[in-house]
Amino acid sequence: MTPTWTRLPDLASRAVGGGVAWANDELFAERENLITKAEPEYRPHTFGHKGQIYDGWETRRRREAGDDSAIVRLGLPGVIRGVVIDTAFFKGNYPPFATVEATRATGHPSPDELTGWEVVVPKSPLEGDRKHYFDVAVERRYTHVRLIIHPDGGVARLRVFGEPVADPGLLLPDALDLAALENGASVTGCSNMFYSSPSNLIAPGQANSMGDGWETARRRDDGNDWVEIRLAAAGRVRLAELDTSHFKGNAPGWASVRGRDARKDPDDWFDLLPRTRLQPDTRHRFRVSGGEVTHARLDIYPDGGMARLRLFGSLTEDGLAELVRRHGELTG
Repeated sequence: MTPTWTRLPDLASRAVGGGVAWANDELFAERENLITKAEPEYRPHTFGHKGQIYDGWETRRRREAGDDSAIVRLGLPGVIRGVVIDTAFFKGNYPPFATVEATRATGHPSPDELTGWEVVVPKSPLEGDRKHYFDVAVERRYTHVRLIIHPDGGVARLRVFGEPVADPGLLLPDALDLAALENGASVTGCSNMFYSSPSNLIAPGQANSMGDGWETARRRDDGNDWVEIRLAAAGRVRLAELDTSHFKGNAPGWASVRGRDARKDPDDWFDLLPRTRLQPDTRHRFRVSGGEVTHARLDIYPDGGMARLRLFGSLTEDGLAELVRRHGELTG
């Protein structure tokens, strides 16, 4: 059974700004493939001047003692809940064992400046052409991970699922996207995720296609679809952006946004943006007003797809204090 933590964001994905900063060897297949968002592919009889072309990272055969490794800079620093090491299509050339380490750094260090590595997945056996799931139970904020393969071979993908934790020193408390993954927001529930994950709604950057957004199945009843988001911290929303880019024949007809303050009354939802008509393939921006909120709910009518949801506003004093406290607990 697939672990529930795979529903969390992939902190390492290129789609959220991750990068493979270094690898000691990538003779057969490039290290950057490790964090490609798409599932790995295999095309038989596609040979380059170094042999079969693989959609993954592959090192040469070692003839001396040692191991190979690659360092990934997380696009979304945060708490790691689980790691997937995928050896898809590597059958006679996969590594028999792997270890995953992590560290946290400030600023923008080069790979050789990173120190303080901690083991989050101990040396574990691998098999060829399969996904390996590893739980991580370390309550720390990390910015980089290091995949070590023993001794050499190929890995198609490295997925690092977890909860983003923002650095409060890089936030402007009076002007930020309270619903952004990179600021610490998260999806807490949704009615339907048939085509794609609702976490895409609050991912960094603009959507490149419909697959980068949230899309539901077609409804055949009188209801509507929705997604609920725990904001980065308590704040006041001033501007809402509802982006239907790329959704042309399947955009919602209407949408609304409500908020609640779970610290006071978790059942008291109030309008931030009343039910409003939407256009296909359009970035809609609305001024909104309302009280302090810790959660928001987007309702779409009746169904369809949304590329991004942005809720720009300001943190309350309590909200900023909460972010500072959590960051300190996870980095101290």
